[in-house]
Amino acid sequence: MAGSRFVPGLVPRRHAVACFLLSLAFGVAPGLEQAARADAVPEFRVIVHPSNPLHAADRGYLADAFLKKASRWESGETIRAVDLRPDSPARRYFSESVLRRSVGAVRSYWQQRIFSGRDVPPPELESDESVLAFVAKFPGAVGYVSGAAKLSGVRELSLK
Repeated sequence: MAGSRFVPGLVPRRHAVACFLLSLAFGVAPGLEQAARADAVPEFRVIVHPSNPLHAADRGYLADAFLKKASRWESGETIRAVDLRPDSPARRYFSESVLRRSVGAVRSYWQQRIFSGRDVPPPELESDESVLAFVAKFPGAVGYVSGAAKLSGVRELSLK
């Protein structure tokens, strides 16, 4: 490169620009990922009936509730879990984050339980609105909705 001097530790401007453009293309620009996450809508929100005294729940306890390994809240109220339909993005996120299983693995779990006569899965409802209505109606109810759902008549439960 005629006319340019090599200085150890310095990257020529065109290389720096090229690296920055590549990082944008692959979504790894410094600081942008954190800013995008701060503005992002959560993938799902766990909701309970407003009379439920809990404000936060352990993911393991929620998993037990949805897999019917736990049947009562700490207050003694019967747990009434409700799922979204299997193709719902919120269900996929919930299953992977809380149940630590794919939706397919959860369905397989329930097929085995049904076949052995031990239990039936939580009801599967079609929409956020139907889950909201179910949870608002039954005191022991727990469900999840998409992060963009407008909560009304229910309370959000934070996850530990």
